[in-house]
Amino acid sequence: MNQFWTETVRRLSPYVPGEQRHGDDIVKLNTNENPWPPSAKVLAAITAVDGDALRRYPDPESTGLCTVLAKHHRLESEQVFVGNGSDEILALAFLAYFTDGQGLQYPAISYSFYPVYCDLYGIEKRPVEMGDQFLLELEKFKVNQGGIVFPNPNAPTSRAVSRANIESLLRRHTQQVVLVDEAYADFGAESVIPMINDYPNLLVCHTFSKGRSLAGLRLGVAYGDAGLIEGLRRVKNSFNSYPVDALAQQAGIASIQDNDYYQQTVAKIIATREWLVTELEQRQFSVLPSAANFIFVSPSGSALELFNRLNKAAILVRYWPDSPIDQWLRISIGTEADMQRLLKVVDDEPG
Repeated sequence: MNQFWTETVRRLSPYVPGEQRHGDDIVKLNTNENPWPPSAKVLAAITAVDGDALRRYPDPESTGLCTVLAKHHRLESEQVFVGNGSDEILALAFLAYFTDGQGLQYPAISYSFYPVYCDLYGIEKRPVEMGDQFLLELEKFKVNQGGIVFPNPNAPTSRAVSRANIESLLRRHTQQVVLVDEAYADFGAESVIPMINDYPNLLVCHTFSKGRSLAGLRLGVAYGDAGLIEGLRRVKNSFNSYPVDALAQQAGIASIQDNDYYQQTVAKIIATREWLVTELEQRQFSVLPSAANFIFVSPSGSALELFNRLNKAAILVRYWPDSPIDQWLRISIGTEADMQRLLKVVDDEPG
């Protein structure tokens, strides 16, 4: 450890992203990226940005993009906040809403950035145990015993909870923020954005990385009551006034305006997902119900052994060695050709 680190840095266990191996032969199914390119209109919008726009600072509030997103979801622009990826928005939200000493409740098996942010900001961690088959049971969150954050669908388990269940939680939990992380909601979960006007403590976080194929551009968005959004802006403007660059703002606008392409891409991923689930179940895999662009599976044999075989064959999936998920793999949905290649390794005898 470096002698100049603060105690905060010393105690951190940083988030570990999926392996970023590169090469023409790699099948990358470990970071839930979209296998299809972004809309051609997005690429055209990026190309159309001229040098004059790049020599100047971008609009600090991303006004044009926020206006388009607000119209898309039938909200006011004051209810929309955009940032440099949804992870940045989560970081700003943790600082804005959860550093008041009340602690934070989140699923015990979930996005591993949540406990990292808690450690970074000194927020008391209050993980909530999962139900059978890693089901997120919202009634287990204690009323007004700290803020709440959870993904819907959950990661890495892929399971979603209904809008009705989330509304029941919001009716019980009224005094602190409930942050619903809908990074994967495009692929089958019910978004709670339509409930924002009814619940001033509801914040919904989205990303352009998954359904809209813009992981390399870094663009996230939060929707909520104007008061909540102003809190995010106060933190943002105390940290980085210009988080979203000019290229990303124009790309985001073009992506929302080409909604037909987005829907077609999402539909292809869902169809491939359902086909792959059937194929794996026929091979005696346990597969959790998925509403995401990935699946959570347990092979009949060792998950670690299969992970290593896939890795040796240049097929990257995600494995966590800790119980109770040490017999499970998370597999992103790629193209059908990607999935066929995965199945070929599954079918090969170990040896």
